[in-house]
Amino acid sequence: MANPFKHSPLCLSKPGPVSLAQIDPAQRPFSVGDKEADRKRLAELSERLAQLQDRLYAARRNKLLLVLQGMDTSGKDGTIRSVFQGIDPLGVHAISYKVPTAQEAERDFLWRHHRDVPAVGEIVIFNRSHYEAVVVEYVTGLINDAQRERRYGHIRAFEQMLADSGTTPVKCFLHISKDEQQRRLQRRIDDPDRRWKIDESDLKARALWNNFQHAYELALGATAAPHAPWYVVPSDSKSHRNLMVMQILLGVLDELAPTYPPGPASLIGVRVE
Repeated sequence: MANPFKHSPLCLSKPGPVSLAQIDPAQRPFSVGDKEADRKRLAELSERLAQLQDRLYAARRNKLLLVLQGMDTSGKDGTIRSVFQGIDPLGVHAISYKVPTAQEAERDFLWRHHRDVPAVGEIVIFNRSHYEAVVVEYVTGLINDAQRERRYGHIRAFEQMLADSGTTPVKCFLHISKDEQQRRLQRRIDDPDRRWKIDESDLKARALWNNFQHAYELALGATAAPHAPWYVVPSDSKSHRNLMVMQILLGVLDELAPTYPPGPASLIGVRVE
């Protein structure tokens, strides 16, 4: 089955200018109704995802890398929890990237990510990713324009190598509005049980909102490719965000069409006593 999202304007499959301001983060183009209808549909699709993931793991032929990027509070953690809620953890791994450790900082910026890419049969989720080393470091002045462009080249080569070796990159940019981010940050501050999820660095990053949006536009436009497209996921609605990411994954897995291996021929017809 062909992936229907490849024909959506929200799928960026070739390099070129990107304007996030032209994409409404509050739209819900792949919703099936209201919030409750979306949640019900997500639960239904979870069974299909579990089946395809089980076949992928059993076949030991393909690999899938899901990249989740977005501004603070765009919902990377929530997407993982919701989309993979019905999945057997065997063969699925989520990696959450923080500030590089001393060991990681002594190596090239792709080292820690290459270390974590999926093995055959696996789905690996990058919660933040190799794009942090371009977007964040460019906005904060740690790299200049020339260094940024070189890193784009390294990323393009990295993702091409992954594709050539049987890994399908699925890159989702969780697109929220500045107003929605304000609401989510304020809810965290006001809730004692969630206040631990925010610190002053989040507020400093918010003050650079326009700079980050521009940096993401540059990154999306420089690294979109047929073998590694970007999907811009309108994410002001959490239920729409989760459902769209689920449908993207199902479309990709349907294209891979994993099947269970036949098993040893010597066991056909054997009866266990």
